[in-house]
Parts: sequence; structure tokens; C-alpha cells
Amino acid sequence: MAIYPELAGKVAVLSGAGGNLGMALVRRFQAAGIKLALVDHKGDTLRQRLREAGVDDADILIGALDLTQKRAAIDEFVTQVVAQHGKVDILVNVAGGFKAGGPVHEMDEEIWDFLMNMNAKTAFLLSAAVARSMVMRRVGGRIVNVAARAALSGAPTLSGYSASKSAVLRLTESMAAELMQYGITVNAVMPSVIDTPQNRKNDPDADHSKWVTPESLADVILFLVSESARDISGAALPVYGRA
Repeated sequence: MAIYPELAGKVAVLSGAGGNLGMALVRRFQAAGIKLALVDHKGDTLRQRLREAGVDDADILIGALDLTQKRAAIDEFVTQVVAQHGKVDILVNVAGGFKAGGPVHEMDEEIWDFLMNMNAKTAFLLSAAVARSMVMRRVGGRIVNVAARAALSGAPTLSGYSASKSAVLRLTESMAAELMQYGITVNAVMPSVIDTPQNRKNDPDADHSKWVTPESLADVILFLVSESARDISGAALPVYGRA
């Protein structure tokens, strides 16, 4: 893992912190000396998982938020982070979800709404709140969105997932153009299949050694929030492993 000493003392907001990638990011960011504010829909469960993983959570601020509809609560949480730490330097939008909805002509409307809300709306609402804070401070910032390789093209039964992750890319590109004048970079990562227990269960016959580990993806994100990536914005980085 690369070391970026300039990240020590930075303040990061991470959504989807209770998932496999979220936990890998927590460990990477904490090791880099970054102060953490974590968002998950189940705050108590997240706190328990952090302790089970041996993570020191004494100074970690946790927001139990529904990122799909509670805009006022999201804004209030970001205000709380700024009140406690004085700033937000980094945002990583990890929160998301997956469902294979079947062919478009057979797919339930609820599946489409679920995917758009979980993958696109969550990133929109939290990015908007954090970006406002960064713009007010006018000292730059880093925003990283987690998209997917599926964002690049459609496939049978994956229209909702593909469209929602494609929306994340368009959001990334638009915000990068809007925020460049403030020194804020906005980028996305596009993993293939992330090597998690859930994905292994769903695809037991796959060659899991070709998948991307959460730790590997976390290293890429750590690079994107560092000064080494200061001139990268509006990019969608493929992180495919060998899948």
C-alpha cells in the first residue's frame, strides 16, 4: 500500500461504510491518518462491525442515514461533520446496490427505482451536500464515486443496474466540470466483480482469483484522494483485475 503523508489530518466522509469495500476503505484511510465520518443505514450495526474488525472507533462520527430520500438529514450530518472537524476534505460514495431485474419488458418498476435510488440518487444527494461545504471553504477537495464496468454498456437483464451506474459516470463528469474552478476533483472507479463473500456465494463456480479485492480497490481510491492525483478529474478508472 502506498503511503501519502499529506493525507494525515484530512477529514473524509464515506458512505456504505458497513460493506466490504467500505470496511477496507476505513482501514486504509485510518492507517493514512485520515479522520472519518461514516454513513450507513444501520448505525449501531456499523459501530459493532468496526469493533469486531478491531477498528478504533473512538473518534469516528457515524450517521445512520437513508441516503435515498432524507436530504435534510444528509445536509444536517455534513453540517455536524464540519462542526466537529472544521471541514470535509474527501467524500467517497460507496453506497449502492445490485439486482438483476430480468428483461426490460418483464422488469418490475420497483427494481428500476431501487437501482436508480441506491446507485445514483445516493451519490447525488451526498455529493451535493459535501460539495456545498467544499465550495464554501474554497480550499479544494476530493470526491470519488464507485461506478462499475457495467456502466459502459448494456447487457441482458442488467438494464437497471447498467443505467444507474452510467448515471454515476455522468454525475462524475458533470461535477468535475462544475467544481474544477474550486480545486475540487471528482472521479469514479469502475470495478468488475469485487471479491466478497456475497459474490462468491452468488457465483461459486467462477475463478475468484481474477476478481478485484476490496483492498485493491481501496488502494486505487486512496491514490485518487491523494496529491498524486491532483490533476485527474472527470475520469472513470477501470479496476478490473483479470475478470
